[in-house]
Amino acid sequence: MLKIGDMINLEPAINPNGEKYRCRVVEKMENKLYIDYPVNNKTGKTVFLLNGTQLKAFVSADTTSAYFFDTTVLGRVKQNIPMIILSFPSEDSIYKIQRREYVRVETPVDVAIHSLNGEFQPFVSITRDISAGGAAIILPSSKTLIPGIGILTHFVLPTLSDDYHYVSFRSDVIRIVEGKNGERNKASLKFLDVSETDRQLLIKFCFERQLLLKKKGIHVSDM
Repeated sequence: MLKIGDMINLEPAINPNGEKYRCRVVEKMENKLYIDYPVNNKTGKTVFLLNGTQLKAFVSADTTSAYFFDTTVLGRVKQNIPMIILSFPSEDSIYKIQRREYVRVETPVDVAIHSLNGEFQPFVSITRDISAGGAAIILPSSKTLIPGIGILTHFVLPTLSDDYHYVSFRSDVIRIVEGKNGERNKASLKFLDVSETDRQLLIKFCFERQLLLKKKGIHVSDM
């Protein structure tokens, strides 16, 4: 499930300030995980975690699997590098979703669209759906895009703790889907050159939304 070097995203179990940390798996032994010292995503500074601190962990083990689990700081040890020891739960306490491809969720996300070479004026819109591999955006009535064109996309991803992540990358316009029954046209986009950090944020965002939709009994597709 977890491999040495996998990135783990951590959040305090009680997290009014929306703090988020990142670290990597250094060693795994039975019901314990050994991680390097976490870094605060916002400040870039090393985080000191007290023994007994309760955390929520998110792991994107590969491009098609993701996991959520609760964990507790058990202690620290110094071998080749300083490490923190986390509890690692049994499989029945780990939330796992595995898909053929990236999970796509229907949810509105604010997005700003810019051209690469001045082909059109920038505009803002929202998504109809989004995944870690692409999105469908609703086109304003006065705007259109050409299939095959490259664009710059800037997304605002809300979190469950009322925080926001901002991700930007190049995208290709795959096709334009004409709206029916008065609906607006939609542009299907494929994300390009997504960094590991941004991919993790996108997967986590879609995973959280998927869990919320499942609780409401709403079907979630693959993309």
